[in-house]
Amino acid sequence: MFTVLPRLRKAMRPLAALTAAGILAACDPITTAGLGGASSNAGGAAIQVGAPVPVALLVPKSDSGAAPVANSLENAARLAMAELDGVEIDLRVYDTSGQAAQAASVAQQAVDDGAKIILGPLFSEAANAAGAAVADENVNVLSFSNTTAIAGGNVFILGPTFANTADRLMAHARKQGKKRIVVVYSDDVPGQFGKLAIEQAATVNGIQVVSSEGYQLSVPGVSAVAQKAAAAVSSGQADSIFITTDATNAAMPMLLNQLPENGVTPGQVQYVGLTRWDVRPDLFTLPGAEGAWFAIPDVQRQDAFNQRYASKYGTAPHPLAGLAYDGISAIGMLAKRGKSDALTGKSLTSAGFTGTGGVFRLLNNGVNQRALAVASIQNNQMVILDPAPSSLSGTGF
Repeated sequence: MFTVLPRLRKAMRPLAALTAAGILAACDPITTAGLGGASSNAGGAAIQVGAPVPVALLVPKSDSGAAPVANSLENAARLAMAELDGVEIDLRVYDTSGQAAQAASVAQQAVDDGAKIILGPLFSEAANAAGAAVADENVNVLSFSNTTAIAGGNVFILGPTFANTADRLMAHARKQGKKRIVVVYSDDVPGQFGKLAIEQAATVNGIQVVSSEGYQLSVPGVSAVAQKAAAAVSSGQADSIFITTDATNAAMPMLLNQLPENGVTPGQVQYVGLTRWDVRPDLFTLPGAEGAWFAIPDVQRQDAFNQRYASKYGTAPHPLAGLAYDGISAIGMLAKRGKSDALTGKSLTSAGFTGTGGVFRLLNNGVNQRALAVASIQNNQMVILDPAPSSLSGTGF
């Protein structure tokens, strides 16, 4: 069980919660923890070598919309604990209710109770608030978010990022001789972030962005962007078209029909998706899908985790559950080294880990890098063109 710290800090907790709530009301999201990608190497609580590692899991258990995800994350964390060899985790679970102010409060409570590292929360605002609340406690936060804006300082993000995916796909495109791309993006927050990630990855990999075309989610909006993208492909002699749209979005089937209708023909122009198209097998038969590329985790490792989880809990894990497993696995691996500084930023960023979707690592700016495979759609089926690397020095990093 966690060690309980003096009553003074507990008495001050309500005041801290009110302060956090005031900050959150004034600015959404806050960036105290992120600080624009500040280095994460400095801090981190010391652990007692050989003793159980006190870990706090922050999840939105009482949030009706996210409660199933919270349950799956907790199950995955406990599955990882059971599979650790030579390391014991002392896990306590705290309910954030899916709210930033509550996340800040329970993060402080967890540290008061003796937690040496925090796993979670799920939502970016909650993760940022939790990190800010315990920054002065020298405790790191491994959040389930994929929002890079909150990363840095004592906050790390475990969720897969657009930047990581875009770089993997752009590096593959460069190796296949692709030189000029057109970006089609939804004119909303995810689309804007996806567009930026693609443009940055193109610059790093020496590929020219001929044009970036945004659209509003409507039939006229998609029709208009298909025409604009086709014109940009023709005038700029682009060899690839990169689509940010999530595969589950209603615009995706329209794009994969209308882009070819406007002359963007697969075989002449390479289609690339920023999100996983394998979650929508019904897309595979559409005209724009044949030969398209997208990135996915290591399928064999993912399937193995899914099977172990289902065997233990009698149901399939939520797609995000593996993030909790990865976090516990990383903590366990570092603690097994037998050093009191196992959970400092320096230690967290000095090693590579094997997760549910393959190898990954945490970077100094709080973001992560994950090994990804490049998949394609061929004859209405998904095939792996370039497997996920099995080490951090391999292709895909």
